[in-house]
Amino acid sequence: MEANFELRKFVAPEFVFGLDARLLVGRYLNNFAAKKILLVTDKGVISSGWLDDVTGVLESDGYNYEIYSKIKSNPRTDEVMSGAELYIDEGCDVIVAIGGGSPMDCAKGIGIVSSNNKNIEEFEGVDQVSLPSPPLICIPTTAGSSADVSQFAIISNQSKGTKMAIISKKLVPDVALIDPVTTTSLNKYLTIYAGFDILSHGIEAYVSNASSPITDIHSLEAIKLFSLNILPALDNPENINYRGNLMLASLHAGLAFSNASLGMIHAMAHSLGGLKDLPHGELNALLFEHVINYNFEYEPERYLKIAKNMGMEDVMDKTAFINGIKELKKDLGITRTLKDKGVQIEDIPALSFRAMNDPCIATNPVIPEQSDVEAVFKNAL
Repeated sequence: MEANFELRKFVAPEFVFGLDARLLVGRYLNNFAAKKILLVTDKGVISSGWLDDVTGVLESDGYNYEIYSKIKSNPRTDEVMSGAELYIDEGCDVIVAIGGGSPMDCAKGIGIVSSNNKNIEEFEGVDQVSLPSPPLICIPTTAGSSADVSQFAIISNQSKGTKMAIISKKLVPDVALIDPVTTTSLNKYLTIYAGFDILSHGIEAYVSNASSPITDIHSLEAIKLFSLNILPALDNPENINYRGNLMLASLHAGLAFSNASLGMIHAMAHSLGGLKDLPHGELNALLFEHVINYNFEYEPERYLKIAKNMGMEDVMDKTAFINGIKELKKDLGITRTLKDKGVQIEDIPALSFRAMNDPCIATNPVIPEQSDVEAVFKNAL
């Protein structure tokens, strides 16, 4: 197989991975000479107690802070704008995000809105951010979104019924404190669907037309770690080894997709999430094998390599791989379809149009026609 030495750029934040990494937040605030911190989180993180750990560190180190927690599962433009207003009004100079993808994406939005003095809608697309965010520290509490290491932010525009993809290296956090302990409070639902985000990120980055030897290493390791640990983690939810390996898988997947980008699964999931306000990881899972069925012929060797990394040693063709994915979904209890989630056949043209205009479609192994996307949506109903 020929090596790929095309020019590729790789961006990543400074990150600390390991048990109790979250408790290092004070050290990094000191590095930034922070005066007042905006803590961006949500109600679930507050109830789990992880925010208390962070505020405890801040109080012992003498830092002033404001808490912004008015964030739903798909962060919205108005939530970003309200957070930016609070950041400016309170004279904050550093942002700390604690949570899953929603608080972290919202925090990224707050940062670029406050530094550029523009509406969040003006940043949609690729490389539309002029000035970098204020210092941003991310403490992820789910194993899946990888927003703590990526140059992506996904924001829902409720007025248009769409999800905006904002992609810029200026969205890469300054520091990620990646602590597997925070995932021990995840319920089964979040473990499964955040986990499926890991798998979607790893696979789409590996077959992306912008992949490289560097991103491939991270993609394949993410796929392998997910596949070895997701079912044991569900059976033993407090086992830190399984939880830690899933968090490590999320880190690898994030480094991969942030630099190789994604594909049709995510383009379609973003479109669905905007129209129906449904959870992102679950949408990835519902679309998963249907997109792979369409894409397989364009990267058969890579998909078969993925199958091996998922532990499917006997898989030699597309049909066997699709059956293996279906078996995994069955083991994880993922049995519903898009139709079960309220998607109707008359929604498909608009959904497909929006998917075709999502930035992730540009790095799919093949650029589909809108009719191809419509056919995949129909198969997933």
